[in-house]
Amino acid sequence: MGWVIARFLAAALTVATGVFLGFLIGGLAHAALVGMALGGLLGVFGAVFVDSRQGRHLLEWLRGAQGQTAPRDTGYWGELAYRIERAMRLRDSAVRAERERLQQFLSAIDASPNGVMMLDHEGAIEWCNAVAAVHFGLDPVRDRRQRITNLVRAPAFVAYMQAGQFDEAVVFPGPQGGSTLSVLARPYGDGMRLVLTQDITERERNDAMRRDFVANVSHEIRTPLTVLSGFLETMASLPLSEAERQRVLALMQQQTQRMQALVGDLLTLAQLEGSPRPGADRWLPVAPLLRRAQADATALSGGRHQIERSGGDDAELAGSDTELLSAIGNLLNNAVRYTPEGGRIALHWLWREDGSAEVDVSDSGPGIAREHIPRLTERFYRVDGSRSRDTGGTGLGLSIVKHVIQRHGGEIDITSEPGQGSTFRLVFPTFRARRRQVVAEAGLERV
Repeated sequence: MGWVIARFLAAALTVATGVFLGFLIGGLAHAALVGMALGGLLGVFGAVFVDSRQGRHLLEWLRGAQGQTAPRDTGYWGELAYRIERAMRLRDSAVRAERERLQQFLSAIDASPNGVMMLDHEGAIEWCNAVAAVHFGLDPVRDRRQRITNLVRAPAFVAYMQAGQFDEAVVFPGPQGGSTLSVLARPYGDGMRLVLTQDITERERNDAMRRDFVANVSHEIRTPLTVLSGFLETMASLPLSEAERQRVLALMQQQTQRMQALVGDLLTLAQLEGSPRPGADRWLPVAPLLRRAQADATALSGGRHQIERSGGDDAELAGSDTELLSAIGNLLNNAVRYTPEGGRIALHWLWREDGSAEVDVSDSGPGIAREHIPRLTERFYRVDGSRSRDTGGTGLGLSIVKHVIQRHGGEIDITSEPGQGSTFRLVFPTFRARRRQVVAEAGLERV
């Protein structure tokens, strides 16, 4: 109430001053009462004029852009202008802070790996992040304020949005083709909806591969089990000669070894997929690795093929010797199995110009048609299924090779032509391969 008393006292002082001056002037003209009245009126007019002038200053400032400071008048209006300016500055600061928080929030949503879209009560796009725009094939600026069902015409999505039953997500092919989207809507606010999108193409592909894998494993195991069951029934129900019995036992042993090989390859794949990548700090000499792989292939061939080896004496690889031997061994075993007797098989280590390196396994076998090459590393994929089974293959060898080389940061390259043989290359990056350095001092070798 202090400002009220001060304002009242100022007005009273102004009127009293006017009355006093009017009394003095009126006394000289022998009209003191008239002078007092006129002086009082002038005092009131002066107080109102000053008050109105200060109020007009504040009103003009409020009508403007408030870019400058508020009027710094004295008294009531100066205090009021200061309070109003301070409140407006605090409000503007709060609005800026809220805008910054909103922008940070939208930036965080925009960085989400999933799509986020906000729809108003009519289903028009209020905002969407870049991922949602890619999923639906939209332009986040041009398509704003457009109804989503007018832009995305997938029947399953349109029916989902129109039904308004958002308990579960809807899955449908993406508008761009070649992708599968999972879309979940959630109501919020006054009839608004939040639409969350996720590209599940890879997950669907992995699920399909898993189903195919289980089906293939079941089929691969069922075949030798059926053969074993049939032979056991034959031995139990029919009188067999010694020669027939030995033949049946040999076939049963062959099927048992086939199942053992299949289980072993499955365990190898499971270990490769479930363990961390080999470190790049454990260096292995390449020459002993190639010699071991050549010896194993020579034993499998039994002298039926000419197996050559070259290079690698000055090289080292960083990784797992067990995995690398398994990869190279699988390539050589395939070459032995599919190359006719008397054929030639070559195992080479080569340096590339960019410092990377490769292990090549070439054969003079029948070769592979071009359309089969992209699928050779798929599990259980066979160019000729009956021939693969006859040679004892499980259909998992090249899949193991692919996993091993990828775990070492490299890639597998296959070139082949029917009747011209095949070449399988394991390409290692520069950080996995290096030349072996020899230090003469103290007769030591240094890695």
